[in-house]
Amino acid sequence: MLCTRLTNARFLTMDPDRPVARELGVWRGRIVGLDEEVAALPARRVVDLRGATVLPGFIDAHVHLAWTGLKATTPSVAGRRTVDEVLALVADIAATVPEDGWVNLAGYDQRPLGRHLTAVELDKASGGRKVFLMHDSGHGCVVSTAVLDLLPTGLPHEEGFLAEGAMGVARALRLPYAQESLADAIAHAAGECLAEGVTACAEAGIAGALFGHSPVELGAYQLARETVRLPLRVQLMVAADRLNPVTAHPSDGIPRALDLGLRTGFGDERLSVGALKIYTDGGMMARTAALSSPYEGLDHAGQLQDDPEALADTVVAGHLAGWQLAVHAIGDRAVDVALDALERAQRLRPRPDARHRIEHAGLVRPDQLDRFARLGVIAVVQPNFLRSFGDDYAAIMGPERAPWLYRGKGFLRHGITLVGSSDRPVTDGSPLRAVQFMVERASSSGRTIGPDEGITVEEALRAYTVGGAFACRWENTLGSLTPGKYADLAVLSDDPTTVETSRIGDIDVVATFVGGRDTEEAGP
Repeated sequence: MLCTRLTNARFLTMDPDRPVARELGVWRGRIVGLDEEVAALPARRVVDLRGATVLPGFIDAHVHLAWTGLKATTPSVAGRRTVDEVLALVADIAATVPEDGWVNLAGYDQRPLGRHLTAVELDKASGGRKVFLMHDSGHGCVVSTAVLDLLPTGLPHEEGFLAEGAMGVARALRLPYAQESLADAIAHAAGECLAEGVTACAEAGIAGALFGHSPVELGAYQLARETVRLPLRVQLMVAADRLNPVTAHPSDGIPRALDLGLRTGFGDERLSVGALKIYTDGGMMARTAALSSPYEGLDHAGQLQDDPEALADTVVAGHLAGWQLAVHAIGDRAVDVALDALERAQRLRPRPDARHRIEHAGLVRPDQLDRFARLGVIAVVQPNFLRSFGDDYAAIMGPERAPWLYRGKGFLRHGITLVGSSDRPVTDGSPLRAVQFMVERASSSGRTIGPDEGITVEEALRAYTVGGAFACRWENTLGSLTPGKYADLAVLSDDPTTVETSRIGDIDVVATFVGGRDTEEAGP
């Protein structure tokens, strides 16, 4: 007897052997058959989906769950369009904080303001309190003089704006968060994901200096799972700065490792250790992504996180220790550094199925595509960056480089695995709105960016299902509605393959199933 039979739906299976079905059977959380394979079988529960379209649950291969949840409960300056408006909110929040307390705010972005705030301005607005404004990109912050006074002498900043590693030093003053607080934040973010049809995700870097929240952050995810606050499947990328020198046996060839030799693959179907996260550069929003030539209208080309040789050493150490690598590289110079390092690592110890990834791949020159393909590197992109910020990104890249931003067809044409993701909470996390952008290549204002990089709806859906599963090594259990795989489903109000492309992003997610259970109905 089946646990559940789902009927009266259009199942887009993403399985080429059986692309479409009308019924699906579930037993112990897995798909056991489709259509005639299950139609005559008795079931404890039969669910009429009333003509809905059903896809495999979306996989968000790059997300920040804890950050998303914490940001949701932090006062935000988002939406303020002038310096005076931001400072007025800082003053309002500061008035509720003791003089020796911290004023923490999220949602900061210098672009609509025309410039960065300064420490002196924050001092005046806050009455001299410690103020920390987190940049929306996660790659910078603005702090008051009271915070600067706590930082090491000589730490680089621009009148209170700190970027990348310097930001990490300032962030550390506010850490760590309690595991209980992190578990609550993770639960909040997981709920956002489920509401948008995401049933599995890769958390893009725990316990590190840039985006980590605690040296025992993995324990917060275990706590969330144990207390029924982790309703979707999560794979955890570990920040590379957690690697330590080890004295393993010489035959192991492991110079640096996580304690106990933990690496990619440890865990189970609900919570596991994923890739090693390595940062090579910053972000375009903060103008710290490393480019091979300057930003349009600026006299700099961003920055690398470290000396290229030091970055390469970390890549090689992670590769030798058996990790899958997720290398953050947004600018084309950073992509060069990443590809050089990955090629060196594979030369030292060939691992044909390492499935190393480049996270973001925001600006990829035509000559870099062949190297991606030759090295078997996966491209994990965030289409909604261009939907939300495309006008700005195209302007700062200029007409020659703008068509290279967050490619689609260029990757596929070269045989490179294309994976969609959100980088939630940096911008909108909806996979369906991202799919629409991947086809149309139009920003929210209607500006077309790199139209030659547009792909088909089916290819875009594949990037959020089959592609995501491959990147996370879940292809045997997730990514398609194939018998034997988990019954993780996104139930939609319309069919993204048949509606007008301009309507894809507005399709409602009616229900989300994880392991055959409707997440709205599932309890402890």
